[in-house]
Amino acid sequence: MSNTNKQAVTHQQATVDLSITLLERPSVTPDDDGCQDILSERLTQAGFDCEFMYFGDRDKTGEHAEVKNLWARRGTTDPVICFAGHTDVVPTGDENNWTYPPFTPTLADGYLWARGAADMKTGIAAFTVAAERFVATHPQHNGSIAFLITSDEEGPSINGTVKVIEALEARQEKITYCLVGEPSSTETLGDIIKNGRRGSLGAVLTVTGKQGHVAYPHLACNPIHAALPALAQLTAATWDAGNEYFPATSLQISNINSGTGATNVIPKTLEMVFNFRFSTETTEDELKAKTHAIFDKHFADSKAEYAINWKLSGQPFLTPEGKLVSACQQAIKSVTGTDTTLSTSGGTSDGRFIAPTGAQVVELGVRNATIHQVDEKVEIDDLGKLAQIYEGILEGLLLDK
Repeated sequence: MSNTNKQAVTHQQATVDLSITLLERPSVTPDDDGCQDILSERLTQAGFDCEFMYFGDRDKTGEHAEVKNLWARRGTTDPVICFAGHTDVVPTGDENNWTYPPFTPTLADGYLWARGAADMKTGIAAFTVAAERFVATHPQHNGSIAFLITSDEEGPSINGTVKVIEALEARQEKITYCLVGEPSSTETLGDIIKNGRRGSLGAVLTVTGKQGHVAYPHLACNPIHAALPALAQLTAATWDAGNEYFPATSLQISNINSGTGATNVIPKTLEMVFNFRFSTETTEDELKAKTHAIFDKHFADSKAEYAINWKLSGQPFLTPEGKLVSACQQAIKSVTGTDTTLSTSGGTSDGRFIAPTGAQVVELGVRNATIHQVDEKVEIDDLGKLAQIYEGILEGLLLDK
């Protein structure tokens, strides 16, 4: 067996073992269920200074705030390469629908099966193993290695990464490069890395008319009828054309609700939920202004009134090709032979909280084919390779060459 193959086996067994240890913990958001304690113990042994940060309401013990976060760092100088991830997982649904119990990690048919196997405890395990191997081989490496691990990513994401970043910024502790271990791969490990994400702007529209009998519409004001012309223009609008990194900004209506339950009653209100996924070619303020212009136009002579409650979940961000992207591409090519593709598709991630600080941010992890599904699983062979890729990225960024 070649040295490369021996190294792969070593990385794989270590990553599988730690993955199973983490996957056994039913850490349904926002409960960490001890996962971060396991990581802290391992990282402390590898020379990391570990700090727990708690935010939010008190947990069920009353001892700490509900959301637990781990900030771990080895080194005091720049550059700082940070691995970001989350130990919380989404609920399992009916466990009887799973081939194997979701919190009993099972190795079968070439896969590791468990809730969180893809999203994203194996990514955390792979980076931990990579960091341990790297510092054992290069104890005097340049710069710093850090971990930012939260238990509030799958939930509202208000007491997790965003609060840790605020605390780090307050003490002027900066991240240079951030590697988010979200499952980015599609067909094969490393075929896709996310070097940016679209922004997400949500809204709740309320249209208020006047309730009445359907047989006497002149005595009422139907909010559904009042809203239709504006909604037609809203859904047909072009917001931008995108650019070389981002597709065009899109709008989707996810829910419309009105009515009283009776067929002969004109309702008083209509409520609609919609969302923009927007590129760097437009801004939050521009989207709001154009939307309000559409509704102002159609409601100018209407007896109905409208109001919009906006919520920004994240700004778009982009890490152009440069040192971090290059290190990822080279490490992937070295381990898998794959020429990776850069992408900004998909939903949001905690990278949206880190990028505004000036850090370069890339998402790289296992395949995302089964995330949030029943029978979530990940290829066993990919786990050792992912740890090798992460170690290669550390070598590319923190070693003199």
